[in-house]
Amino acid sequence: MRVMRTLMLWLLPIILLCSFCSVAFWIFLSNNNVILHPSSRIPQKSPETQSCKGCSKDNALIAKALENSSHKWKKHEANFKRFRSLLSSKCHAVSKAVVTQNNTPLGSNVIYDGERRKPLQVTQALFNILAKEQPLGNATWESCAVVGNGGILANSSCGEEINSVQFVIRCNLPPLDKRYEKDVGNKTNLVTANPSILHEKYSGLMERRRPFVESLRPYGQALLLLPAFSYGHNTPVSLRAFYTLEDFGSNSPLPAFLNPEYLRRLSKFWRERGLNSVRPSTGLIMASLALEICSNVHLYGFWPFNKHPNDSRPITNHYYDNRESKKNVHSMPTEFEHLLKLHKQGVIRIHLSECQATHS
Repeated sequence: MRVMRTLMLWLLPIILLCSFCSVAFWIFLSNNNVILHPSSRIPQKSPETQSCKGCSKDNALIAKALENSSHKWKKHEANFKRFRSLLSSKCHAVSKAVVTQNNTPLGSNVIYDGERRKPLQVTQALFNILAKEQPLGNATWESCAVVGNGGILANSSCGEEINSVQFVIRCNLPPLDKRYEKDVGNKTNLVTANPSILHEKYSGLMERRRPFVESLRPYGQALLLLPAFSYGHNTPVSLRAFYTLEDFGSNSPLPAFLNPEYLRRLSKFWRERGLNSVRPSTGLIMASLALEICSNVHLYGFWPFNKHPNDSRPITNHYYDNRESKKNVHSMPTEFEHLLKLHKQGVIRIHLSECQATHS
């Protein structure tokens, strides 16, 4: 104990002296406006750098898109036929894209494509509401427009051009009222509906259902595709949408269900080509479908960046709002890169410029 006490008596003045020197040192620095540079620390990214992660890749894609759009596009028939043949051999959209009584017999199992869960057995009740035959038919459309919802369509004057094609595909129940008709047209032959929209806008069809039916009037008697069997929670609300249109929807869209087997095949097809997102976006699914059923495919509103390619002015995420897409599920810039490659090969045409309206 005596040794420890002696040691503490020796150490105490040293500790006090070190503390005094440390305080004096910081007072000196403060009075002389000396700033210590953290050279030994890991360099910190500025907020601007952090918020612009991936900007260099985006800018490279934008530059590539500008370069391609500066040249007059020409269809390359051999490339188109080659890609279409490959896509058809892997995915079989004509016979597989929609769930029918032919490809999904009574008593068979429907396997969800978006999650691992117990397969859904096709009961008599479910079988009865499936399409009796493939609603897309076997005929090939001469010209098709797949209309995405990108903000690039705002003030584009592309409505008349879109309406002029034979078959128009739209994604996720976009607005088509008079405010947007000049830019996006109003013709629709096929429209998709994400079940999340049914929950957000129509309370999952658990309350009043007529507003949902009324909102579909702009699409006329188009085919309404629902991904009822991608996730388990999609199934009940998709079935309610079907029954709602059956009960109230005379002269309304014809509801049908996207086939999870087709979506699995399509996901695999694009993964084999380097697309590593969780699943393809609705836009890419519809563009792929169009390539199998159409001879000439035009894409409008496909632009996943927040500045216009022609003059770099800011644009919104959608032509009707600025809500962001689910980046953790879809990889829009990467998808666009694949589509841009097809554009360059003369397989598919991406429209990025304003359209020239024609007046008869």
